[in-house]
Amino acid sequence: MAEQLVLLGFWASPFAMRVKIALAEKEVGYESREQILFNKSSLLLEMNPVYKKVPVLIHEGKPIYLDSGATISFEALDFTFMTSLSMNVALQFFPNAQMLWARKGERQEAAKKGLIENFKVLEGELGEKTYFGGESFGLIDIALIPFFSFFYAFEILGKFSMEGECPNIVGWAKRCLQRETVSKSIVHDQHKAYEFVLELMARHGVK
Repeated sequence: MAEQLVLLGFWASPFAMRVKIALAEKEVGYESREQILFNKSSLLLEMNPVYKKVPVLIHEGKPIYLDSGATISFEALDFTFMTSLSMNVALQFFPNAQMLWARKGERQEAAKKGLIENFKVLEGELGEKTYFGGESFGLIDIALIPFFSFFYAFEILGKFSMEGECPNIVGWAKRCLQRETVSKSIVHDQHKAYEFVLELMARHGVK
């Protein structure tokens, strides 16, 4: 199956990172094809003609998984959707983050507030647990850990300290990063991720 699986992704996409982590956890091999965000390939447009977004997981020439913002949920890898407070908050992360760097004025301030509230809820949900599911690394962890790459951007744009506001989340992120499946699948250079966010803001005319 490894030779037949192709992942269309983009280095800064947290959703692509989720798929990479899930595949690594299942020890499933695949061919990674990096996409250019602002110059979409014909293959991406063919495989995902509706959303035109990454990630797309292709098996034997057919898309078997499209992620338009939801969490991991594809039968091929035996992952199932989980409904919980933490997962619901995880699904709100990207919309709030996106508004943080794509909106101005009151809408941007609302996004900042929403993002911090998201972190506060997760901080309480995590508590002293090793992972969100307890001692086992699971779906909620996979859904959330890619956002570690943007912690610095969140701090700068949201004007708050992750360590100060959410020490449990920071400790959890460090534990997740000790897993090879995570460390090899996400962006470690948070300043590079922040520069990408600045590029997005410039494209949206946001300063």
